[in-house]
Amino acid sequence: MKFKSVEEIWSFAEGIAAPMGIEIVDIALNEKQGELTIFIETESGVDLDTCEKFHNAITEPIDELDPSYGDPYTLNVSSPGLDRPFKTTRDFERNLGKEVEVKLYSPLKGKKLIEGILSEFDENSVTLAVKGESVKVPRNRIAKINKAIKFE
Repeated sequence: MKFKSVEEIWSFAEGIAAPMGIEIVDIALNEKQGELTIFIETESGVDLDTCEKFHNAITEPIDELDPSYGDPYTLNVSSPGLDRPFKTTRDFERNLGKEVEVKLYSPLKGKKLIEGILSEFDENSVTLAVKGESVKVPRNRIAKINKAIKFE
């Protein structure tokens, strides 16, 4: 099975999501299984009701877009999860001033995992406040960056 491009589907889905206060954060296509999954976020988080509301809003319009070129497919709408990696500029903006985890491909100052407050970012690096010290990490060394998850 073949799907239209992620970019085309994303652009289409954004037009439905934005007026609902929903942000598209990722789209996954599984051509083998015939699945299209749209991951969504809102300022207040995502629950089952939010997923259902968006699924109901997009089902008919996306069928008209025909993302699978006439082949049957399964549409899933999901929360990206607490530990999802930052992918977009909006992900970084949303998390400025918040605690994040940065997993590195290779050690930086002897560590492959750095936790700190995200204080700055650009296309080349992220800067964290770690125990009062500013740590600049080149983005090409980052395997994954996501919110720090703390269980209390």
